[in-house]
Formats: sequence, structure tokens, C-alpha cells
Amino acid sequence: MDDEDEKPLTQRRFYKAEQEVGFADKQGGTVQTEHPAYRLAFRDTDFLLRDELRPVRFQLELLKTEMLLEEAQIGSTLVFYGSARVPSPEKREAFLATPGTDEEKKVAERLAAKTKYYEEAQRLAQLASQCAIVEKGMRQFVVCSGGGPSIMEAANRGAADVGAESLGLNIVLPHEQAPNPYVTPRLSFQFHYFALRKMHFLLRARAVAVFPGGFGTLDEFLELLTLIQTGKMKPIPVLLYGREFWERIINFEALAEEGTINRRDLDLFTWCETAEDGWNEISRFYDLDCG
Repeated sequence: MDDEDEKPLTQRRFYKAEQEVGFADKQGGTVQTEHPAYRLAFRDTDFLLRDELRPVRFQLELLKTEMLLEEAQIGSTLVFYGSARVPSPEKREAFLATPGTDEEKKVAERLAAKTKYYEEAQRLAQLASQCAIVEKGMRQFVVCSGGGPSIMEAANRGAADVGAESLGLNIVLPHEQAPNPYVTPRLSFQFHYFALRKMHFLLRARAVAVFPGGFGTLDEFLELLTLIQTGKMKPIPVLLYGREFWERIINFEALAEEGTINRRDLDLFTWCETAEDGWNEISRFYDLDCG
């Protein structure tokens, strides 16, 4: 090694991990080096998948997404929650024509009636993405969804319609689950842990749009309300789409009447029906001049 390489005070004195990997790859040819025990710990996937390494996997799942979003200059997000079962406008007629029992056809009709929320989610994503707000070099109100079909697809599609990037936070499930085609590839993430996924939904969220959905949407929506209600999270616009649906599913008034929530807790969310309703509320809350 040249003596000049040793002189700069800012020179690294330890090799980077990828350099060490290169050195390790040059080794081999013995019984010892071929055994799994000899692998570098961070390259040993069998070791990383052990139950005892769960805390390490938690940290990796937190850090990977955080670091890549920071590098992509994502300052804040507009998060979309909603059903994975509502058909898009293009698939609505074929969806209704699917053979089934009378009860199944009635369910299909109810889901198909919610196609309007696909269109509103798509339009809301367009409105947010068109504003292209940048503060301190970071992009604001970047569209973020669960990365799946239906309402999630509509959100990513709306951003893509106006040439904007969008996030997809997907989750590994026992059945096949792939990102919808509108998620920006470099902002498409896959999670093993629901808890870490939900954390990333809200770490950068500056507004959340909640559309009709099932258990997953209920879980995400009620956790968000709990975080704001208990003061663990500062208030943000929570846009609740589909008043007729939600008041059939949850009796908010009864919760207040029974005293299990305060009546003022009903102000934690805003009823919306159109994309403009939602974006106007966000603009009012943050005093934005684009709309």
C-alpha cells in the first residue's frame, strides 16, 4: 500500500462491509470455509431467519424503508386506506356478470356500487400529486397506499396519471399478493410485520383518506384515531369517505352517547364524498394555496 494512502485524516481505517465480502469470497476450498457456521453473519440468511433474530428483522424492516424514503426525498405523504375488493370502473361490468348465488350477486352489487370511491380516490391522488409541493428539498403529500388492488390501486394510479411517483407498502400474505402496476418501483416496499408496515404508513403521513373497507381498513382507521385521541400523534386531516357505509358499520353517535368517547372525538375526522371535499380540507388545514 502506498504511504500516501495512510496520510489523510479523513481516510477510512476500516474496510466497508462490501469490501470485506469481496475478501471473504476469495476464501474457500476447505471443509471449514464451506460450512454455514463460517459465513459472515449478515450474509447468512438461514441465521437471520431464526426466531431469536426477530428483533433484528424488526430493525431491518424499519430502517430499510426509512432510509430509502429519505434518499428519495419523501418529506410527507397522503395515505390512502380502503378495500381491496371494490372493482375499478373498467372491471365493474365483468365483476357484476360473475356467476354466483343470489346472495353472492347482492354482495357483488354492493361492491360494484362503491366503484365511485375508486374514482374519487384516483382523483384525490391526482389533485395532491399535481400540487407537487416541495419544502426544504423534500417532496410533500406524496401519495402512499398499501400497494394492492382496488382503492389502493386507484391511489397509485391517480399519481401515475399526472406523472408523479407514489409509494406502495405491501405485505406478505399466505395467498398471492403483488404490487399494483402503478406503484413507483423504487418506492415499492414489502413487509413481513404488519406493525412495521402500519408504523411506516403514519411516520410521514400529513393526511389520511379512509375509504370503505374491511377488517384491515378498520384496524388502520381506528388505530389512527386512537393515536390522535390519546395525544400520541398530533392531529392531521383524517378524511372519512362514504358516510352511509361507515354509519352502517360503526355507530359513532352511540359511542358518544354511551360516554365511551367524548363528543369532541367525533371531530377527529371529516366526512367526505368527493376528491375535492378531501383536498379542500387538507388545503384548509395546512393553509395551502394550490387547489
